[in-house]
Amino acid sequence: MQTLNQDIKNRTFKPVYCLYGEETYLKRHFKFRLRDAILAGDTMNYHYFEGKDADIRSIIDAADTLPFFADYRLILVENSGLFKKDASALVTYLPSMPESTILLFVEEQMDKRSRLYKAIQKNGYAAQLKRQEPAYIEKWILSLLKPEGKQITRSTLKCFLERTGNDMEQIRCELDKLLSYTAGRDVITTSDVEEIGSLQITGHIFDMVGAVSARQRSRAVALYKDLLALKEPPARILFLLARQFNQLMQVRQLSSEGMARTAIASKLGLNPYIAGKIQTQSQAFSFEALKAAVTACIEAETAVKTGNLSDQLAVELLLVQLSGPGLS
Repeated sequence: MQTLNQDIKNRTFKPVYCLYGEETYLKRHFKFRLRDAILAGDTMNYHYFEGKDADIRSIIDAADTLPFFADYRLILVENSGLFKKDASALVTYLPSMPESTILLFVEEQMDKRSRLYKAIQKNGYAAQLKRQEPAYIEKWILSLLKPEGKQITRSTLKCFLERTGNDMEQIRCELDKLLSYTAGRDVITTSDVEEIGSLQITGHIFDMVGAVSARQRSRAVALYKDLLALKEPPARILFLLARQFNQLMQVRQLSSEGMARTAIASKLGLNPYIAGKIQTQSQAFSFEALKAAVTACIEAETAVKTGNLSDQLAVELLLVQLSGPGLS
C-alpha cells in the first residue's frame, strides 16, 4: 500500500497496476483514489471494462488511443478473469503501450503463475490487499472518527472489533450505524456498541415487519428462519415482534397527533435514530391494522404460555396471519 500511496501523492504513475486480494474495501479505496488522481475528473479519457466485456482486443485498441487534451488515458479493467486465461496478446503489448496510457486491473481472483501477472510485476505494480492487522484497523477507525468529532476508549474499540471482525467493509458499515446512533454525542460508549449489536437482531425484526407490510409472506418466514439459524430463541423473536408492533402503533398514533420525531422519541424513551426508523415504517400501516397486529401477538404469546402451540410454530403462524390480506 505504501507504493500506491506514494505514487498517488507524487503523481508518478506506473504504466500498469493490479489490485487483488480479499480486502474488498481497500481494493475499492485504491481503485477510486488512483482513478481520481490520474484523471482529476476527466471522463473523456477513461475506459471501463468488466467481466466478460473485458475483451483483450478492445482493451488494446482503447490503450492505443492517445489522450485528448490530457496527460493520461486510464483503462480500468475489473473482474476480467484474464489472469486465468490466455492473455498472450496483452502480455506482448504491455512493453510497447503508449506512455500516456495507464492500465488498472482490479481482480477478485488471481493466478500468480499467469504470464499476465508476471508481466504486470515487470512493467508496473501488483498490490495484494489482504486483511489488515489489528493495529492498522484501529488506527484507520480512529481516522474515520476524528473528522466526526467522536471519541472512543480502547476498551470500547476492542469491544466493537470483537463484534465486527477484521473485514474493513463490514467495519465501515457497522461504524456508519454507530455514528448515526450516537448523533449529537461526542463519546461512543461500550453500551452503544452493545446496543448496535442487538440492533442487528432488531434489524431482522424490522425487515420481517417490512415483509409483512408488503404481503411478502415467504420473505417474512425466510427472515424468521434466518434468525432461528442464528440460534435466536423463538420466544425472544415473538417478544421482539410484539414490541415492534406495539411501538409502531404508539408512534403511528403520536404522529397522527402532529408530534415531532424528537418529541416522540422522548415520550417513548427511544433513541431518536430508532424513533425515526419506526416512524417511517409505521406509515405502511393504518392504526387499526397495527392494533390488530398487537392483539394477534398477544394471542400468540398466550397460546405458547398455555401450551396450545410451540413457540416456534406460534411465530410462524403469526407471520402467515399478519402477512395475509387482512392486515392493511
